[in-house]
Amino acid sequence: MSLDLLITGARVRTFDPLAPWAEAVGVVGGRIAWVGAAADAPAAARTIDANGRLVTPGIIDSHNHLLLGFDEDAVSLEGATTLAEVRRRIAAFAARRPDLAWICAENAVYSIVEGRRPNARDLAGLDPLGRPILVTTYDQHSVWLDAHALRALGVADGGALAWGRPERDEQGAATGWVTDFYTSAMTVAGLAALQRDIPMYSPERRYRKLQGSMRMATSLGITTVVEPQVPLAELPLFERALAEGVLTSRVIAALFHPVGADAAFRAELRTAVDRAAGSPDPEGLLRLGPLKLYADDVIEPHTALMLEDYANRPGVRGRPSYPGDAGRELVGVITELDRLGFQTHTHATGDGGIRLALDAIERAGRANGTVDRRHGIVHVECLHPDDLARFAELGVTAAMQPRHCSPDLVAGTWMENVGEERWSRAWRFRSLIESGATVAFSSDWQVGEMDPLVGLYSAATRAGLDGSAAWTAAERVGLDRALEAYTAGGARAWHLESTRGRVTRGTDADLVIWSGDLYDHAGDPAGVLGEHAELTMVGGRLVHSTGAVADAVGGFAGDDPVGTAPVGDEHVHVH
Repeated sequence: MSLDLLITGARVRTFDPLAPWAEAVGVVGGRIAWVGAAADAPAAARTIDANGRLVTPGIIDSHNHLLLGFDEDAVSLEGATTLAEVRRRIAAFAARRPDLAWICAENAVYSIVEGRRPNARDLAGLDPLGRPILVTTYDQHSVWLDAHALRALGVADGGALAWGRPERDEQGAATGWVTDFYTSAMTVAGLAALQRDIPMYSPERRYRKLQGSMRMATSLGITTVVEPQVPLAELPLFERALAEGVLTSRVIAALFHPVGADAAFRAELRTAVDRAAGSPDPEGLLRLGPLKLYADDVIEPHTALMLEDYANRPGVRGRPSYPGDAGRELVGVITELDRLGFQTHTHATGDGGIRLALDAIERAGRANGTVDRRHGIVHVECLHPDDLARFAELGVTAAMQPRHCSPDLVAGTWMENVGEERWSRAWRFRSLIESGATVAFSSDWQVGEMDPLVGLYSAATRAGLDGSAAWTAAERVGLDRALEAYTAGGARAWHLESTRGRVTRGTDADLVIWSGDLYDHAGDPAGVLGEHAELTMVGGRLVHSTGAVADAVGGFAGDDPVGTAPVGDEHVHVH
């Protein structure tokens, strides 16, 4: 056997139960052809000596909103924790950009104003030109408008929005807060109105976000990205990205099935998926198939469905996304989608919403007699103990985001809304893994940082990025289990365990060489935050390299698959 490429001198975590560790990996024609001891490796046209670095399967980010990447024509509120800082950033941005018709800001946290919702008055006086101001929350489930925006959109005069639910005070006046944003905005009518109303959501600006997000994913060692909510109207953005070579990592696009969609809409979804399956894509970079649903909303604005009252809102339990008693409509939708052969990816955060989703999946399987569909529930933030074992029993994937449990994100809102007596139900990574459920980790970019190393740290510590305020330590998982949830767990979630998620012969050559051995930081997980992906390979193609690896492989990194280079005896050593 002659290899196209050999990576040797490495610590290879394979996640192959029969041979969990190796020293070398060989690639032929975009697939892994050899794994074993360095001394036994076959000859190769090209060799990279990893000099003791860790090599793993490529990261599978099972919930990453590529279309929500940062916008250069909006102001980022990441890290802004006070209203004064929010106002300062927006005012400075407005002064710098007199060319914009709207002033848009992204990534506000819910706790920006203590003890109440932010309102339009909080944004008053920031722009001397009097342009409307729109602010999205970090999770994209709520929007914050100033008085100029309320008037421009007709909300101040009692009008409704196709892309959200404006809150009103006891006198009926709009407060400036809008809930149910992303669930409404990605419907056919909602997206059309949003693109008409708000420049930030134009197709061209969304495409620019997609481009930036893809570059970031590849640079972070992410080789497969699941974009979890793609409206049919925005599918052409991904088709364009494929045609223009933007998809440097693989993308699984989950098409959005909004509340109220009918059989005709489901037929459109089926047609789109079947057409994509027959389109030319020899490298397998774009796949459609799973469908995104909502069982409830989010806990921070008290709109996720809880089994009991919110701790700080007596009489309030949130609401299901689908109307009807006992979730009958959700049961009907999932049953029909299951019958049509679709895998579902259902958002559920509250313990009531999670139970609704589990009930619907269980009844669908019973009605249709289907097995191994691997429906998923995404977020699983507050899980009632009675429902934990049902994930493994029903074969349901828990698609979870370790960063979401960090106290710097949830203190002041999530933790107080749920109440300390229910904190033991929060983000139960360890309990779900030990129950035998498939757990697939993800970033939920740009709700959280895309970097999987941040996710590994958060899963291991359940602390803020500065190491402070760790909580619910019983649900921590170590680095190895967390890395498995980002690789083998992600592959199993999407029926890809035969081709991705492990370093074994015959699987796709989707690999990462890290800057060091991540396992050196198992005793002090903060150390992983100082590491990075030095080389990312997708299907045998070197799509990213940096640092010492970039210096070593510079002669053949880039756009050429390793299998197409002239054969020679090229050996590079990484210092």
